[in-house]
Order: sequence, then structure tokens, then C-alpha cells
Amino acid sequence: MFASIPNFFAEFYAETDVNNNGIECMRVLNEIIADFDELLEKYKFNCIEKIKTIGATYMVAAGLTPKAVYDGADTDLEVHLCNLCEFAFAMQEAIKRFNKHSFNNFQLRMGINHGPLVAGVIGATKPQYDIWGNTVNVASRMESTGKVGRIQITEESGLVIEPHGFRLEEPHFVQVKGKGQMRARFLLDRK
Repeated sequence: MFASIPNFFAEFYAETDVNNNGIECMRVLNEIIADFDELLEKYKFNCIEKIKTIGATYMVAAGLTPKAVYDGADTDLEVHLCNLCEFAFAMQEAIKRFNKHSFNNFQLRMGINHGPLVAGVIGATKPQYDIWGNTVNVASRMESTGKVGRIQITEESGLVIEPHGFRLEEPHFVQVKGKGQMRARFLLDRK
């Protein structure tokens, strides 16, 4: 899953004397990221792994750790994908709380996909853990082609979570770089 704050750099970040040449803006971003990190400490999100942050984008994956649980889910795929969707909702609530207390109007744009990937550590001097593959690329494209304030998922992911009480909008087509037209859906809520 990719979750970005598209209006952070476009509308908020500036390097001026008033904000100590951007340092105060980065302090705000750090507070938001720390709020998301704190969510990962909750037991129900123990199958979700933070991969990295890239600017104002937060990247996580589920299913990299041993089996987790989710009420009514029978397979690891269902468990991890449902937990990932619940985490996306929790992130939306966290940004709303942050906005309320800081008088800001940050919004998330999120993308979710599921499937196989490659994970590992790369580099000799500053090794970094990361994930790669088509699954990751499509999740990134679900985020970048999505709408601010919404969670866009692939239609295949929607079919996995829908039987578990998640409500989704009807499928729509998005143009995905390297893939062409793909069917996607917006995740609304959980019944």
C-alpha cells in the first residue's frame, strides 16, 4: 500500500525565514509519519510492515510476517488484505485527528494491490530493506491515479475483501503506466 499526502509539498511546504527554512514543515511531516508508525504498534496491525517513506508518501506491506488473524477470513491472503484495508481507514482517521489539532487540511491518497513480490536488503554501505515487483508497481499506480481523500484498489483486491463486509464503489477504468487500462475500485468503508 502506498499512502501519500499530495498537498503537503504543493500547498504547505516552503523554505522561508518564518518556518526556519523548511525545518518546521518537516517537523510537521515527521509528526504525521510518527502517528502512522504508532498505528503499527497496535496488535491488530501486527502483520503490516512499514517499508519506507518517500517524501510525503508512506509505504507498507502485509503478509511478509507470519500468519495474522482477521474475523471471518479463511486464507492468509484474506487476512492480510483485510488488515491492510483496516490500516488504511486508521490512517485516514489519524490524519483527520492531526488536522483537527493542528488546523491543517492534509488528505491522503492511497493505493492498494495484492500479489507476489520480492523483498530483501540491498546495498553494501547503507543497506536498505525494500520490496519490488509488479504488485508493488501496481499499488503505486493505484495511489498515483487515485483521488485525494480516497483509497483506490485493484478490482482483484476488491473481490477478495468484499465478502468480508467492505463496501466498494462500482469498478472504473484507470490508465496505468506499463499496463494500459485497468479496472479499479474505491474502498468506501466496512459494514
